[in-house]
Amino acid sequence: MLKPCLSLLMRVAGRLIFPGLPLLWTLAVALPAPAQRPGNATPEQKTARAFDAIRVSPLELYMFLREMPKGGDLHSHLTGSIYAESYVKWAADAGLCVDRKSFLLFSPPCDDASGRPAASTALTDGVLYRRMVDAWSMRNSQYSGQSGHDQFFDSFGKFGQAGNNRYGDMLAEVTSRAAAGRVDYLELMLTPDNGKSRELGRSMKWPGGAASESPAGLAKSMEQMRQELLRLGISQAVQEGRDTLNMMEARKRELLKCDDPARAEPGCKVAVRYIFQISRSNPPEQAFAQMVAAMEMARVEPRLVALNLVQAEDTLPSMANFPQQMLMLDYLHSVYPKGNITLHAGELAPGLVTPEGLRFHIRDSVRKGHARRIGHGVALAYEDEPLDLLREMSEKRVMVEVCLSSNDGILGVRGKQHPLPLYLKFGVPVALATDDEGVSRSEITREYVKAAEDHGLGYLQLKAMARASMEYAFLEGASLWKDASRWVAVKECEKDRADRAALSGGCQRFLQGSEKARLQWGLERSFADFEKRH
Repeated sequence: MLKPCLSLLMRVAGRLIFPGLPLLWTLAVALPAPAQRPGNATPEQKTARAFDAIRVSPLELYMFLREMPKGGDLHSHLTGSIYAESYVKWAADAGLCVDRKSFLLFSPPCDDASGRPAASTALTDGVLYRRMVDAWSMRNSQYSGQSGHDQFFDSFGKFGQAGNNRYGDMLAEVTSRAAAGRVDYLELMLTPDNGKSRELGRSMKWPGGAASESPAGLAKSMEQMRQELLRLGISQAVQEGRDTLNMMEARKRELLKCDDPARAEPGCKVAVRYIFQISRSNPPEQAFAQMVAAMEMARVEPRLVALNLVQAEDTLPSMANFPQQMLMLDYLHSVYPKGNITLHAGELAPGLVTPEGLRFHIRDSVRKGHARRIGHGVALAYEDEPLDLLREMSEKRVMVEVCLSSNDGILGVRGKQHPLPLYLKFGVPVALATDDEGVSRSEITREYVKAAEDHGLGYLQLKAMARASMEYAFLEGASLWKDASRWVAVKECEKDRADRAALSGGCQRFLQGSEKARLQWGLERSFADFEKRH
């Protein structure tokens, strides 16, 4: 008993020195767990022990985690989720050309003699093929002559043309890979209106944002512009977005044979919702028009569940536009209070921008941008008053979408330099996500492996993250959980057990009324089955 007591005294003393650390966390990690006789262990406890026994073996760890149910992937860019091998094939099918030096795609005519062959040449030229894959992803990025950051973001401009009219093929690839990784639910970022709202914005002049304008005056100016966008036909952009979703889902059903129960592939069962992405670098009138289109589309299209700001956070336009974009979101939240907002914020590291540029993006995204979730949040420690921010995020239940492979490859932030342990320590909800698994050459299981290897997380912590991914998903309906901090089910289902097929009448009725609760219950059943086998 001497060692635990000394540990407790040291941690309580540490709290006196660092008053920001919650006492409950201090006591929880200091006190020893109660003894559990092996014969009385629950399936969950046995699975946790099995995990601890194999975690020193990387291959066994991967095999274990691949079969573990993972709930949802809430931070996934559709175009970035596609592997370069698919883009090479699509470029060949489209008859595009490729430059052997820059690996940019372009429309015919091609000229092999001048180093600009048809992309289809890569299907028989192994050297060209592998160089295209390297140029269009993070594979072998250490030999590219660029930083991981530049290699990553530059790749999109090279393969982009190959993805034209391929949203349905992308959806089929992404859902198939999700199903293989035991993911039940995806939220995919894309621009579904194919730029129509941006074009409307381009025809307008941004009315607000003058330094002398009062907050009330700025809100009035934005309302005038919103009304003008509605008059000009933002509804056409909304319809374009809905048509895009219909088209891509029909193509996915065709490719995966979803309408044939006997032949349907596993990806057909993955539930999908969409997030309207807005480009950070757009001029203000165009970004605002995209935001209005996103909010209007979400009002009438249940498959579209949120908006997000995308592109590199550190570029000159992104940094310059950030304060103004937060004002836009603050205003739009007052007009569309039910519209969900999730924001990339703090996808930054020291040296990438000035120290001043690290100090406010996460905080402002929560307070001014009304973000219910934060993507990345890597620069947490460099924000002003970070401990207060952590407490605020914990109290407001602002979830962080943690993308470990992406943060490592793009920012060089990994292991002890990553803030994941801080978020966990302060009770901020977190879930693991892939970000751009194709470009990063990753997939959801490897995110779980990195969490276990780089941060020492155990099975129960990983299971809580999987549950959190469904709890904070932008799904319709009430949650299965009355208390998501302890995973206590609602009254209607509190006596039901996930390892039994039969459900009480009250729980059946509750699940029938909530898509979210149905998927959460499905995850619980998957866990029960998984834990029986371990």
